Amino acid sequence: MEIYKDSSRSCEERAKDLVSRMTILERCEQLKYDAPAIERLGVPAYNWWNEGLHGVARAGTATMFPQAIGMAASFDDKLLFDIANVISVEARAKYNEYSSRNDRDIYKGLTLWSPNINIFRDPRWGRGHETYGEDPYLTSRLGVAFVKGLQGDGKVMRAAACAKHFAVHSGPEDIRHEFNAEADAKDLEETYLPAFEALVKEAKVESVMGAYNRTNGEPCCGSSYLNGKLKEWGFDGYFVSDCWAIADFHMHHHVTATATESVALALKNGCDVNCGNTYLHMYKAYEEGLITEEEITTACEHLFRTRMRLGMFDSTEYDSLCYKDVETKEHLALSRKAAETACVLLKNDGILPLDMNKIDTIGVIGPNAQSIGALRGNYYGTASRYETILMGIQDKFSGRVLYSEGCDIVKDKPDGLSLPMHRIAEAQAVADNSDVVILCVGLDEGLEGEEGDQSNEYGSGDKRSLLLPRCQQQLIEAVLDRGKPTVIILASGSSLNVNTDRENALIQAFYPGSEGGKAVADILFGTVSPSGKLPVTFYKHMEDLPEFTDYCMRSRTYRYDDYSKDQILYPFGYGLTYSDISVGDVKLTDEGDKLIADITLSNSGMTGEDVVEVYFKSESTDAVKNHALCAFKRVRLEKGETSELRLEILKKNLTVVSDEGVRYLDSSAPVTLYFGTSQPDELSCRLTGKSAVAKRITL
Repeated sequence: MEIYKDSSRSCEERAKDLVSRMTILERCEQLKYDAPAIERLGVPAYNWWNEGLHGVARAGTATMFPQAIGMAASFDDKLLFDIANVISVEARAKYNEYSSRNDRDIYKGLTLWSPNINIFRDPRWGRGHETYGEDPYLTSRLGVAFVKGLQGDGKVMRAAACAKHFAVHSGPEDIRHEFNAEADAKDLEETYLPAFEALVKEAKVESVMGAYNRTNGEPCCGSSYLNGKLKEWGFDGYFVSDCWAIADFHMHHHVTATATESVALALKNGCDVNCGNTYLHMYKAYEEGLITEEEITTACEHLFRTRMRLGMFDSTEYDSLCYKDVETKEHLALSRKAAETACVLLKNDGILPLDMNKIDTIGVIGPNAQSIGALRGNYYGTASRYETILMGIQDKFSGRVLYSEGCDIVKDKPDGLSLPMHRIAEAQAVADNSDVVILCVGLDEGLEGEEGDQSNEYGSGDKRSLLLPRCQQQLIEAVLDRGKPTVIILASGSSLNVNTDRENALIQAFYPGSEGGKAVADILFGTVSPSGKLPVTFYKHMEDLPEFTDYCMRSRTYRYDDYSKDQILYPFGYGLTYSDISVGDVKLTDEGDKLIADITLSNSGMTGEDVVEVYFKSESTDAVKNHALCAFKRVRLEKGETSELRLEILKKNLTVVSDEGVRYLDSSAPVTLYFGTSQPDELSCRLTGKSAVAKRITL
């Protein structure tokens, strides 16, 4: 038996044997994302491009979970693991069905180019809702859990995850093909690289995708520095370019002059497969002497090693998965649970939860009330049913529900024959005839997203303002003027300012997935206590923010911001609940490389969940300006319950980074640990009405 057909041999051995039987031209062709079949060797065609950011995307029906930023609001790595497990089960089920019918098209494979672990450093970035927020520790923990859930722990990988976009990438979108992101050694080690290192070292992520931009002068898909980092971390998967990024080398970055030179720069710096068409010039680059046969062979072996690890040439434990395993009741229930934890209660004067016994009529108003786009976010799959916010309220409430769209999501005059804002009168009539108003506003993936998205009519995808579109601002003011109790539901993937303080309650729902309407209704009526926490800072305006193109972390995110500027609406880690879970005694035990915290928790409110957040502040001269998250745990307590929680705080998460980019534990500097359900800053304490419980230790 040929070695590559022998499942008892290692994936490395099998890949080497198979590739050795290919001609040099065949090897070149396998480095395209749409790799052709090699029938004489029994190698089927394979398209490497598939997406699974919050559900299997773009290939028919699949369970749609909240967008990544909403999943991050859960502060729950176990939930991320379970979600990724479902995504990979559905990806494998769809792969089995499609390949059995010889359908090997794009979005049908097992290599899922997710998660996006870039740092959401600036609220203007349109793709920020694909990420897990602004904190590298939170991003690392959620990313590791997602990758482990996606890849599974079976004999073969259930699906192959991909850490993207490597590295230092978070806008602006409109110049990403030519932009050079400059970051010093401290910011690289302290902010931009930790999540990638964690996914490579801890989760053994199978793939890394390079970004479009340059980092410190080198294009990310042909960077000797970034390739060196992956080798330093022990990466042994495959590296893929972002789509058409290698063509940018000669067309926009101008670091090469020709397509063959771009091929050589990418291949020599570890890019195994090209999402795009520049690697069509691979054989020509070989003929020109720009690359060697050995370099082509190595890349090809990496790709077939991954296909072997996925069991593509063998019978596997996943072969029985089929279309009946897609969008099951259990999967939908998990999506609903995720949507509940994605919702962040930002404000509540006591109106919530709504008492159905005291309400006859509810008015639901706004462009996102019946919007599927407000549920999806980008990189989405197709749900068989979408539970909009309006539908969720209608299904939950036994009384009368009145509805008005109120206005378009962005245009003041969507109907060419009408006057501007012609639905305002209807919205006011609904408000006047209702006991309570639920005002559903925000954005969708057409207003914030990726450069070039078909749905993005503004081109770059980045936000021009932190305010809502003008027509929605007018709608909000017109409804609030009616004087009825009003709850605003804000659907967006990023920081927004509704620019009013007259609402009675405000819920940030992010893009909560196909079950989002049910989750919002459960929260409104108190079936579920809200428990989401902001994974990003919400700002009042853009004026005090650094230049968008400035990648220095100074004055960015909660770790470096200057809170005296009074520009923060709601801080990272903030979120209210209907329950009242508080932190009591904290006992710390030093176990060498980690601290064990035994925490007493009590709940004097309704049964519900909350998140215990642990921050540290080092007095080292190399520490971040403020405090930083170093541990977290989602907890659930019954009403009146007291419970004990044990948390591990790894000392490597209490380290600081020198200006030279060296991470170390500064044992000479005092460290303060803060335990609570929010940040230990003054704004969080004022908004939540709670003070952080602090325990000071010196390491």
